Amino acid sequence: MSMIFSIMLFFLAVVIHEFAHGWMAYKLGDPTAKHSGRLTLNPIAHIDPIGTVILPLFLIMTGSPILFGWAKPVPVNFRALHNPKKDMIWVGLAGPGANIILAIIISLIIKLKVAFIPFQILEYFMALNLVLAIFNLIPIPPLDGSRVVMGLLPTKLAYQYIQLERFGFIIIVIMLYLGLFQIIIWPIVLTILKLLI
Repeated sequence: MSMIFSIMLFFLAVVIHEFAHGWMAYKLGDPTAKHSGRLTLNPIAHIDPIGTVILPLFLIMTGSPILFGWAKPVPVNFRALHNPKKDMIWVGLAGPGANIILAIIISLIIKLKVAFIPFQILEYFMALNLVLAIFNLIPIPPLDGSRVVMGLLPTKLAYQYIQLERFGFIIIVIMLYLGLFQIIIWPIVLTILKLLI
């Protein structure tokens, strides 16, 4: 599979992920994403030059075992949500949830053999969506899993917990370097793939 095509599939999964966050926030009372022009599946609205293009391209070119990157985060005003504490959880779960649902749909397409796209590409795209979902569920700010934790913690603890966000990227990079992907993420993805394929 070509490098550019791999990046395109990765970006498609990320766009669906970000759209789901915005859509869920909108349904729960926050129109920020809609007013910002981000409640769309148009890829151009979600491109982050570094996270969407440069970093994934660099990782692929260097033969990295992981494909890591991001789109522009969809803006969410948690104070505008109907029930900020509870709704924050649903907004956080929406992105990974969308990727998991997409992986299940791809699995059904493969099993029913109704696709005009080579199954190898579909399997790759399914795995990509699962990796994106599982990775984002890690409870390290600003990943989506941290939004779930914040919604569950008492307010005082949640405020202290979110202070980790300033160090979040560094923590994530260190954990990836120490084998987070190989030890935790990829085994979970493989287990889910076995259930779906």
